[in-house]
Amino acid sequence: MKKHTYKNLKRIAAALFLLLAAAKLHAQEAVEAVTEAVAEAAKVDTGNTAWIIVATVLVLMMTIPGLALFYGGLVRQKNLLSIIMQCFVLVGVITILWVAFGYSWVFGSGFMETGSPLGFFIGGFDKVFLRGVTVGTLLPGANIPETLFALFQCMFAIITPALIIGAFAERVKFGGYLLFIVLWSIVVYNPLAHWVWGGGWLGELGAIDFAGGTVVHVNAGISALVMAIMLGKRKGYRYGRPAAPHNVAFVFIGAAFLWLGWFGFNAGSGLAADGLAANAFLVTHLSTAAAAVTWMAIDWIRNGKPTTVGACTGAVAGLVAITPAAGTVDVLGAFAIGAASSAVCFFMVAVVKTKLKYDDSLDAFGVHGVGGIIGSILTGVFATRLITGDGGQQGALYGDWHQLWVQTAATAATIAYSAVLTVILFYIVDKLVGIRVSARVEEEGLDVYEHGEASYG
Repeated sequence: MKKHTYKNLKRIAAALFLLLAAAKLHAQEAVEAVTEAVAEAAKVDTGNTAWIIVATVLVLMMTIPGLALFYGGLVRQKNLLSIIMQCFVLVGVITILWVAFGYSWVFGSGFMETGSPLGFFIGGFDKVFLRGVTVGTLLPGANIPETLFALFQCMFAIITPALIIGAFAERVKFGGYLLFIVLWSIVVYNPLAHWVWGGGWLGELGAIDFAGGTVVHVNAGISALVMAIMLGKRKGYRYGRPAAPHNVAFVFIGAAFLWLGWFGFNAGSGLAADGLAANAFLVTHLSTAAAAVTWMAIDWIRNGKPTTVGACTGAVAGLVAITPAAGTVDVLGAFAIGAASSAVCFFMVAVVKTKLKYDDSLDAFGVHGVGGIIGSILTGVFATRLITGDGGQQGALYGDWHQLWVQTAATAATIAYSAVLTVILFYIVDKLVGIRVSARVEEEGLDVYEHGEASYG
């Protein structure tokens, strides 16, 4: 009996040994699996990275040469180079400011983590000159280098103030313009971008702004209107009879670059090469097409001829309006937003501007401001869970009226902040260096007097 018991104990001991060995082996395998998963998560997603590199290039093309040619073709020949120079210099100046502290102000977290009151306006100084952002630093979720994300966002910081140029074209000093734009980017664009994209209160409120409806277009458009009103009309400008564009071909080429570049602007804002990017690409194109055709049709009916400038302007209105909604609407929303924005922007440009008698030179407010407002609010109508997924945001059309209220509140806050700060900055800059050129310079052209050059020979 003892012998039998001894054998049983040996067998139990052997079994326990085998179990412990197996457990140890499984534990090692589990550790290795976890380690491998962590290592995989820390790897650069080459597909996402390649796409955002392309998207970054596309967004840069929107300012130079896109906006420079679009605006440049619309002004008179004597002011073409002033527009090109204003667009071109922004790329250099804003890039330096963005890397120095702009990116940190928008996407940093130093002030927010410490509970500083400044955290309401800016993220912090923890990423000044991209401190701590190395080659191996990845953006969580998208697994793209953070350096690339910073550069992608830099392109948004560049084009936003460039849009304002259209309101005061042909009548501002280059020095005054430059000082105003620098200050505006620091105290208007950076805080607003932080509110929406950097973890600020508008983002926490649940406002949808996929690619810049409020941050870019409403913001720039309202500032454009304020500047146009405070500067006063151009010398010799007659309300309802705008000066003829000096080069319609430039307008077309610029609009074509904007249409192309906007795919990077919108489809790139999801930061991944996935289905959401594909949908953003689709709805951006559809909205633009609907807007261009709508504007052309109204132009044809009202004025008897379909114009190239009109079709191009309509396309830009559609691009603007779909921007905040590109990550949340489907085909129905895209078509409705494109057609509605084109019709309302046409009315603002052709009727309201003349009635209210303000000289928005190239309709920066009429297209970007109004288009941005329409797009931001209609996002709260047409957002759908077919795109945002189960539990995602949806608009009033699908039963969520709260989202429409949030979009309206975010739009109103953007309008108020942008308008008030622009008025203050105008007075500061005008007092320091002056903004408007003299009557003689305006009469003979900014190209020669401000830059010492002529655009054609």
